[in-house]
Amino acid sequence: MAVFLSPLLDQLITHLQYLPGIGPKSGQRLALHLLSRDREGGKALASSLLQCMDAVQYCQRCQTFTEEALCQICQNPHRDARLLCILGSPLDLLAIEQAHSYNGYYFVLLGHLSPLDGIGPEQLGIPRLMARVTEEVEEVILATSPTIEGEATAHFIVETLKAVNKTRSTPVKISRIAHGVPVGGELEMSNSNTLAYALNDRKYVHA
Repeated sequence: MAVFLSPLLDQLITHLQYLPGIGPKSGQRLALHLLSRDREGGKALASSLLQCMDAVQYCQRCQTFTEEALCQICQNPHRDARLLCILGSPLDLLAIEQAHSYNGYYFVLLGHLSPLDGIGPEQLGIPRLMARVTEEVEEVILATSPTIEGEATAHFIVETLKAVNKTRSTPVKISRIAHGVPVGGELEMSNSNTLAYALNDRKYVHA
């Protein structure tokens, strides 16, 4: 990485590389752009970043990001309390909300089980999740990613929910979102894992 005569500029370039996908060259371009073309924008970015770092926390109910004890979704009494969707990250929550096809509540795991990295059920908040599965919840929708870690996490949650069901008057239904060929996609462009999911999650058409 080039070293400038300004230690502060070198520091900014280094710190920009904390962001995913930003390497030395990208860090240099961003830092120099802000300094040479958009200093006001840089100040606004710095102010917003400081405010977020100080004020944004995890929702006490679903573990997504919020400035209050409960996020806006958890505070919304008009959501369907019978549905609880389990996700791996806040980005997944945003993706589902933007689809406008789900009106239940969420629980965000903030990762996947990874014993080698010291990430177990406690770190993901799974005990808190199980406390959310009250009699009011009729269906738990597993929407963790279809990676090895995501599938292992989903399997662990299913087994834990089976134990919870033994204590319920009405067992909670457990579902898994389908993974397969995207709408508008071509079969020849899909990889073998995608096609396997599509075949295994096929729906029957009633004649």
